[in-house]
Amino acid sequence: MSFPSIVNVQGAPAVLGDFADKNSGARTTVDTGAGAFVVGPNGVAVGSFVWADPTNTFVSNTGQGPVTGFMHRDQLSIITTYLADDTLMLSPGFQTTVFNNGSFWVKNAGATASTIGETAYALYSNGQVVFGTSAPTSGSCTSGTVAKIVSASTGAAIPATAPSMTASISGTTLTVTAVASGTVVGSGQVISGGNASTGIIDPNTTITGFISGTNGGVGVYSVNVSQSIASTTVTASGGCMTLTGANTSGVFAVGQTLAVASSGTLTAGTTITALISATAGGAGTYLLSAPAATAVTAGTITAQNAMFLTVDSSSTGVWALNDLLTGSGIPTTGTLSYISATNAQNPNVTGTGAAGTYLVTGFYNAVSAETITVNSGVATKWIAQSIGAPGELVKMSSFLLG
Repeated sequence: MSFPSIVNVQGAPAVLGDFADKNSGARTTVDTGAGAFVVGPNGVAVGSFVWADPTNTFVSNTGQGPVTGFMHRDQLSIITTYLADDTLMLSPGFQTTVFNNGSFWVKNAGATASTIGETAYALYSNGQVVFGTSAPTSGSCTSGTVAKIVSASTGAAIPATAPSMTASISGTTLTVTAVASGTVVGSGQVISGGNASTGIIDPNTTITGFISGTNGGVGVYSVNVSQSIASTTVTASGGCMTLTGANTSGVFAVGQTLAVASSGTLTAGTTITALISATAGGAGTYLLSAPAATAVTAGTITAQNAMFLTVDSSSTGVWALNDLLTGSGIPTTGTLSYISATNAQNPNVTGTGAAGTYLVTGFYNAVSAETITVNSGVATKWIAQSIGAPGELVKMSSFLLG
């Protein structure tokens, strides 16, 4: 530990993420299935809200819609930064517990002091907490438009078999030494394989991230279950798509549903789950939710169920990943519309937080030039139980006053 360089006038009331009361019987945690929850590939910050992935296995500090729960400080972190003496980040692949009731100390990430009884809002971009009486608005423009994307590309190939590889596992490290032709490896895939002599892979094992080598191919990956498996044949869930030709329209993006193939038969409801080596949503390799029903050979593939947001030059504030769109022509019930990709996630869109283009979820009629805003946070059932200036710790409870 380094020599102290700051003297505080008053001692800190707590550490971020601590319990804020002694009512242990009133605290509850989120029910999960076998092997869950697991910290996602980007880690999770203590003292923040989290969202679970569609499989209800991985949690992260960014998401859409209602939160899954809150990350308490349970001292399961590992200090990985050189010469650091503390950390408030949980490492990828760690198992963890998420609370859905209780009282905790959180940092006021808003611009104004909290008031007792105000609603705690979780920021979609990082899970931090702001307090208020209405959802925080981060960006706005007066002549924004939304258009439906139907993407099409020539030169598509989708195997009818699940990805297969030669690999070994040591602890939570998966080392892939060979990949079957035409398949890719990526985060979110459930893997299986092994035998009595090599060891049998735990059925709850999922790939959580890429470490080194060639992303999608031979290389090193992290998994969520620690085990020892000698080199063996490993099968992964899902499928893959290779686009070799130019896009004839639109861009391909995570979340899109593959619609029509000029050869072979697609598995109904197949979606794009990750861009492995695709360039700007065009030529490259993609991870899919399922292999083809019968192999798709070189031909044309189309995808749908994505929207294209254009933010005009009147833009104010910041437009960020997972922010919720609001406007007179945008639905407020049913399937809501969130920003699903900025330039950081898909280089074929130009938006980096201001004027530009963004991919958004939802599937509805085109929106002509109108005022569009984005809400940067979602209301939770927690409320402020103390007053705290911006940056200060605040007591937050899921139990209403009175």
